[in-house]
Amino acid sequence: MKKRPTSISVIAWILIITGVLSLIGTTFSLNNPEVIKIMEKSPVPIFIQNIIMYVGLIITITSGIAMLKGLNWGRYTYVIWSIFSFIFSLLTSPMKMAMIPGLVILLIVIFFLFRSPANNYFVEGERE
Repeated sequence: MKKRPTSISVIAWILIITGVLSLIGTTFSLNNPEVIKIMEKSPVPIFIQNIIMYVGLIITITSGIAMLKGLNWGRYTYVIWSIFSFIFSLLTSPMKMAMIPGLVILLIVIFFLFRSPANNYFVEGERE
């Protein structure tokens, strides 16, 4: 297998670590009155928000693991879910301006996920 680009290792490990930490933090904050108060401002029922949040965290962790293994579907799954999640949040979030830093970070991650070294790594990983 071809050597994994450092950018892919960094992105994948950030996704895995932040995904696991967010999974733990989210689980402990489900009954927090302050969190519930913020979530109630959305037109989407809290139950649906929680489902989407957990699905997103599982996708993030799984995508990170897949990227470490050189599986091309991992980066596409992450990018597609992130774009869907951003659009969903844009349509439903009462704090739209707070989404700008996340969008900038997503665009930077997409840049690194689809640079030539990353493309070569994932193509090579699919052949094996």
